[in-house]
Amino acid sequence: MAALDFDRFDVLTFDCYGTLIDWEAGILAGLRAPLAAHGIDDADERLLESFARHEAETEAGTYRPYREVLGEVLAAMLEERGTQASADERAVFGGSVADWPAFPDSAAALARLHKQFKLGVITNCDDDLFAASEARLGVTFDVVVTAQQARRYKPNPRGFELMFERVGLPLARILHVAQSLYHDHVPAKRLGLSTVWVDRRGGRAGSGATQAATATPDLTVPDMATLAELAAPP
Repeated sequence: MAALDFDRFDVLTFDCYGTLIDWEAGILAGLRAPLAAHGIDDADERLLESFARHEAETEAGTYRPYREVLGEVLAAMLEERGTQASADERAVFGGSVADWPAFPDSAAALARLHKQFKLGVITNCDDDLFAASEARLGVTFDVVVTAQQARRYKPNPRGFELMFERVGLPLARILHVAQSLYHDHVPAKRLGLSTVWVDRRGGRAGSGATQAATATPDLTVPDMATLAELAAPP
């Protein structure tokens, strides 16, 4: 495992969904009812690939709240499978983020890291939906930037730029931690940030609920517990 001098950093910024919250489990759980209602029984990885493609396309367009993005994604997924999502199905899936579970190690790792660093989050989500996830994580982030505030979705850099403005420190003092190469590491490295890749998929084939991308993080860890051990030793 490559070395990284954590003493260089004052602030750790995080992606939330996929890194701290198990969004693939949440997405699949949220899809089960509407898919079953329409007689669809696709493999999990195929569903995640379809989700990733439609989410990226929707988020690249004119800004709309994440609830609406998810509703549009569900509608597109069902349409390509020969059926249509109802307004209620779209709304329920759009709000399902509040039910997505945290990874088992996230809360303890964040609490440990918070003793040594300020914590920020840059998330492709609405303020209220993220607030529900923050409560699940048991931590109050020092700085929060949502897509609702940025009016853009990562990999657009606007969320990062807002974080820089609010943190008010040189980029060299900020370390970004994320699972998605596509949403986070590509724009973060382009902006000059050091990054840690939390490789939650653990060598599984494909890129899951995110589009495939190539980036070179400064450090790769399998989970948040490992990052906490390295960055905030006892």
